[in-house]
Amino acid sequence: MMNQQPITSLKGIGEKTAKLFAKLGVETVEELLHDYPRAYDAYEEPVPIGNLREKGMFAVSGQLMKTPSVRRFQNIQVIITDVRDMTGTLQLTWYNMPYLRNVLQMGQILVFRGRVVKKSGRLTMEHPEVFTPEQYRSVMHSMQPVYGQTKGLGNKAITRAVQQALEQRQMEREYLPEELRSRYELAEYNYAIEHIHFPADKKELLFARKRLVFDEFLFFLLSVRRLKEKRQDLKSKYVIPRSPEVDNLLASLPYELTGAQKKVLEEVRKDLESGLVMNRLVQGDVGSGKTIVAVLALLETAMNGCQGAMMAPTEVLAKQHYESITSLFSTYGIDKQVVLVTGSMTAKEKRLAYGKIASHEADIIVGTHALIQDKVHYDRLALVITDEQHRFGVGQREALGNKGSETDPELTPHVLVMSATPIPRTLAIILYGDLDISIIDEMPAERLPIKNCVVDTGYRDKAYQFIAREIAAGRQAYVICPMVEESEMIEAENVLDYTRLLREKLPAGITVEYLHGKMKGKEKNQIMERFASGEIQVLVSTTVVEVGVNVPNATVMMIENAERFGLAQLHQLRGRVGRGAHQSYCIMVNCSDQDGTQERLDILNRSNDGFYIASEDLKLRGPGDFFGLRQSGDMEFKIADIFTDANLLKTVSEEVNRILERDPNLEQEDYRALRDRLDVYLSKSYDKLNL
Repeated sequence: MMNQQPITSLKGIGEKTAKLFAKLGVETVEELLHDYPRAYDAYEEPVPIGNLREKGMFAVSGQLMKTPSVRRFQNIQVIITDVRDMTGTLQLTWYNMPYLRNVLQMGQILVFRGRVVKKSGRLTMEHPEVFTPEQYRSVMHSMQPVYGQTKGLGNKAITRAVQQALEQRQMEREYLPEELRSRYELAEYNYAIEHIHFPADKKELLFARKRLVFDEFLFFLLSVRRLKEKRQDLKSKYVIPRSPEVDNLLASLPYELTGAQKKVLEEVRKDLESGLVMNRLVQGDVGSGKTIVAVLALLETAMNGCQGAMMAPTEVLAKQHYESITSLFSTYGIDKQVVLVTGSMTAKEKRLAYGKIASHEADIIVGTHALIQDKVHYDRLALVITDEQHRFGVGQREALGNKGSETDPELTPHVLVMSATPIPRTLAIILYGDLDISIIDEMPAERLPIKNCVVDTGYRDKAYQFIAREIAAGRQAYVICPMVEESEMIEAENVLDYTRLLREKLPAGITVEYLHGKMKGKEKNQIMERFASGEIQVLVSTTVVEVGVNVPNATVMMIENAERFGLAQLHQLRGRVGRGAHQSYCIMVNCSDQDGTQERLDILNRSNDGFYIASEDLKLRGPGDFFGLRQSGDMEFKIADIFTDANLLKTVSEEVNRILERDPNLEQEDYRALRDRLDVYLSKSYDKLNL
């Protein structure tokens, strides 16, 4: 029984705090328990001060040499003191915590834990936590969770809420059969939920995580197979013969399609005229030219008197698709009407768009998931295209497909899914089990390969000078950071501070703005539109630009803390540049001195081929190598990662085949609890549609 009580049912969480939790996507106690830590902080033995090195998280035990002093820098109060042990002395600093003057007294023996940096030639520990020796002993060797945070809601408050939710929860009934759990050595569900948050050690953490990853893959694949059964060999009344207008447009384009594009277009056209419903995934690297294949398929559909719809993951991308299709049609005199539908349109604009769609005045409809809302009624919707598949859940995919067949199952539209995420074919076949797979594995001849370099932090100033030169030449740049705001636990460049820094470092007159996932949709759209129009020259962003707009004028992609991203994700980010006529560059800043980091990043240095990079990434990443590297989190997985967990994904896929062979409808006693849980999973997948 899942705990759907609101988060305000926990002690100490009022409406104000509940709003902050809602920003993290947590509104119920159940959602809180599934808001897994994004990292863990291991409290190690204190280190002798003489053995400290910069850029690390350490604990030291020693005696305070003086009562703290307070200095003011602009409007910041800095508290400074020194701690000493047998091997040396270390400076300690805190910001805006004046009460520490009364807490810390000269002569006390305490344990301090924080980040060590070098300032003015000497090592300093910044903003350390303070423990008595007894307090530190009680947490030593434990793994403390680090959660995704938002301003006003820190790690301690989230940890307290999770502890309380775990203490008060009712134990849930186990839904996996005992025999299955013992065969794969899976933890019991309640154990896994508790120990993913508070593991005693890495072994416990991996045991808990394996169970939760297994569950995520299991439910995802069961629902994909359900879709496959519904669709397999489904007859279609939408038989769409080849249209001479498509061939004419192909012949008129100022460039020739690559061999790979021609092959995939041929597969799509065969599907459309086959009399069976098309369910096809087109995988192609960033910039390989998937969009023109999609547009030609939409045109073929429209020329046969039917409607086609294209769903994009963001408003900005939907708008860009809309503008590029209308501009193409007007250039080549194609008399077909294209309509845009997005969530931020006014009620009047939506009403007009819905009217055109229902009356078939609109031939091609482009939009966000607003396309699947109840108010949108199509007339002969024969083709549905979703762009960037991994941004949409199984429920969204099914809902858009269902829009055309409300009255007759043989009116099910053809489905074409496009993805720029280079997933190795073996995994793609498992994840997209309900789809045939086409691959565009060739780049257009006119594309200049991106020049790559992996550098350390000492290169930053040169990188800023290089960005300034590119902007002076009329170009634009992206700078990617892994975080929005600084977390006391994780050392990583963050968007807000970095924007301030660049405004100081770059010449006056250069407009630097930031973008991150916690901003409102309207703000994000405005920033992306200003960047696309050239009004913003440097965009500092988290990975939300990964599936962004096409800005051919952007020639520099600088990625901070590159070691914290998965290789496939770095490759996606790099694909934001190299889209115009000018030479483009990708600068990856490696802030880690850990073994193997340079080796990983050098793979990107050597190759611009996303499929090669994805398969190399798969070879390099071992079990348990998952901190800070999740890169497939948009595919309905909160904790699983298709790269790190590739072997488990294959195992679960084989198990799903076995289960469904034995009991296709999960009706046997052993599988009833699993079926009930699957129903809840599917209803949640639909809830995400905001219908």
